[in-house]
Amino acid sequence: MPAILAKKLGMTQLFGEDGHVERVTVLEAGPCPVTGIRTHERDGYEAVQLAFGASKEKHLTKPELGHLKKAGAPPMRHVTEFRDEAGELQVGETVTVEAFKVGQTVKVSGISKGKGFQGTIKRHNYASGPKSHGSHNVRAPGSIGASATPSRVFKGIRGPGQMGNKRVTQKGLTIVQLDAGQNLMLLRGSVPGPRNGFVEVRTDA
Repeated sequence: MPAILAKKLGMTQLFGEDGHVERVTVLEAGPCPVTGIRTHERDGYEAVQLAFGASKEKHLTKPELGHLKKAGAPPMRHVTEFRDEAGELQVGETVTVEAFKVGQTVKVSGISKGKGFQGTIKRHNYASGPKSHGSHNVRAPGSIGASATPSRVFKGIRGPGQMGNKRVTQKGLTIVQLDAGQNLMLLRGSVPGPRNGFVEVRTDA
């Protein structure tokens, strides 16, 4: 079950020979050097640690630089572990888009775009109130609890607040095209996060 780190470059479209249009997201996936292997015997779990994104040494701490140097990797900005994805990989090897196949289904995780503080209509798709004369409840959430019993608002009530800027996983994305020469992966559909955002790609088992 391969996994790789990538950067979201943006969206475009591909035209098939029959004129069919594919809306795709372009990812710059890898190359990702393997910087660590976790095992049940030593660590209590199995995982592979990958690095991605070239960086200057001054932007990393000495422990980070030492860890990467020990694995034979250059200074990299992102280091992420993938549980149960080690397989036959060894420290010092490199994961590229060649580990995936066209037509394969993957899931992509990333930090979604931050929308700031939003009300319940935009954040939770609440319906708006009447807009006729005298209405004081056009975009307000309405009643959120009784005044007498229980005299409080229950936890978990959907209300206004921070929208977006959280980890999101999009499943069921199909690989439409791979370009090993340019480290590109084209996925059908949209991917969480902004342009140039950092994402994790796993096979969708």
